[in-house]
Amino acid sequence: MPVTYEPLKVRIRINHQITAPTLRVIDETGANLGVLSLSEALTKAQAIGSDLIEVSAAANPPVAKIMDFGKFQYLENKKQKQARANAHQTETKSLQIKIGTGDHDLEIKAAKASGFLEEGHRVKLELYLRGRAKYFDQEFLRGRLNRLLKFITVSYRTASGPERGPKGLSLIIERAK
Repeated sequence: MPVTYEPLKVRIRINHQITAPTLRVIDETGANLGVLSLSEALTKAQAIGSDLIEVSAAANPPVAKIMDFGKFQYLENKKQKQARANAHQTETKSLQIKIGTGDHDLEIKAAKASGFLEEGHRVKLELYLRGRAKYFDQEFLRGRLNRLLKFITVSYRTASGPERGPKGLSLIIERAK
């Protein structure tokens, strides 16, 4: 099921909903008209045939823009859509090895992990344990995980240390800043 994003529900005041007595007014082209009283700003907006939109209520004095409200909404939605498109999602990629995995296979897995790290993803390295291997010495198991780490070519840091799980040992690494 695709994820849908709702636009932020920010209360934007327009025309007579604005309560501030004085406003810093900007026209549609972006030129600063100065600090005006609310009534002066409303008459200028009505003379042009546009709306007075409170852009920044937190500023002192609040900032208002004279422009068509429909166009303002369109531009805001376009900005939000662009921001979502530029946001980079990091994933946690997973690689699984076993105790007896050979060096060549570890090199292949490490190359894959290096690729993931270069893309900016986190990598979860799992040492899969079966049967008696679950009861082996912890230092021996950590050594097996470290064999894989030796082959990784990208500089990385450990996000969470080797942790014991139901299927074995896992370690999460990410690209060093």
